[in-house]
Amino acid sequence: MKNRYPFWISIPIVALVFILSACTGETEPSAPPKAAAPEAESASPPSSGQEPAVEATRPQTKSFDLLTAEGNQSLEAVLHQGEGFSLYVFEKFAFDAAAGRLSLSSNPDYYVDIEPLPSDYDLAQLEAAGKEELSQVGEVSDYSGELVEHPLGSAELYLQTSSAEGISDYIVWTSELGDAFLFRLHNPKGEEASDFAGPVLVSLSTVQSDT
Repeated sequence: MKNRYPFWISIPIVALVFILSACTGETEPSAPPKAAAPEAESASPPSSGQEPAVEATRPQTKSFDLLTAEGNQSLEAVLHQGEGFSLYVFEKFAFDAAAGRLSLSSNPDYYVDIEPLPSDYDLAQLEAAGKEELSQVGEVSDYSGELVEHPLGSAELYLQTSSAEGISDYIVWTSELGDAFLFRLHNPKGEEASDFAGPVLVSLSTVQSDT
């Protein structure tokens, strides 16, 4: 029988990780820039190399409150740099910056490929490509739009197929900054499926373009 809901809903809820408020939120306002001193009081202007770059930099580590099979846990994630983007990665995951692949360290068959999209991407073309790609695995379901209680919140395109081998997702998602990304997620059936599904979605919700 066809599964009506995405995999993150169909597995036991205690095995999923739902995005909550980070202990060090990204939404905290940056300190306002200091007003320029009047020319008469400016004895020696600062050198161009003194400009602080901290405001434009993401914290190197961030803690997330996660609901796991062991209960509520606060897990730390480390900022990783990809090709034109960055994201937070949890301890049990590995990130290949050159390939844009985030995978489970203990089993690289659990992975998601991250691809930044150009500003003029064609959503209809991506949808056609995604359906063709996933149809080779099984029947394709479309969950595009608002994603209730899902770390990504919403997705312009969310295609999913389920088979005896596991779950495959094809997602077009836009960050709060307006940058679009394509996520190809592969979650095989197995004991590590729940360990992968929740945390990886939280990591994907932190993907941000460098530009």
